[in-house]
Amino acid sequence: MSVEILDGATIVNFLEDEEAFNAQICDRFAHLDSDHDGRLSYGEMLKELQCLRLLETHFGVDVETDPDELALVYGSLFVQFDHDLNGTVELEEFKSETKQMMLAMATGMGFLPVQMVLEEDSFLKKAVEWESAKLVA
Repeated sequence: MSVEILDGATIVNFLEDEEAFNAQICDRFAHLDSDHDGRLSYGEMLKELQCLRLLETHFGVDVETDPDELALVYGSLFVQFDHDLNGTVELEEFKSETKQMMLAMATGMGFLPVQMVLEEDSFLKKAVEWESAKLVA
């Protein structure tokens, strides 16, 4: 984890660089696709969803969460990614939904810089690294 400063523009600009964004999406998808069949099953996708820790923390503090509620939330998120409802998430579905989620974060964040703690492999961290590389170049 690291503390970074970013704003909505950091995310939007990263998403607009199709080559950079696609490279990160393909890398993450390949990492999650443990059986290498080109699709993410619920089990493969669950690992990624659990990393989000949507309900397991409250302002950074761990809280006890009802396992049934967690299962419902993760199931709903999986369906959000599975656009064609075939029980798996293909690369294009993963890319499309990840992009929509990141755009929603950018909109919610606005364009004033905020300081955040980011996981090293998160797409937000990748966006910050992409922006830093652009500034240095």
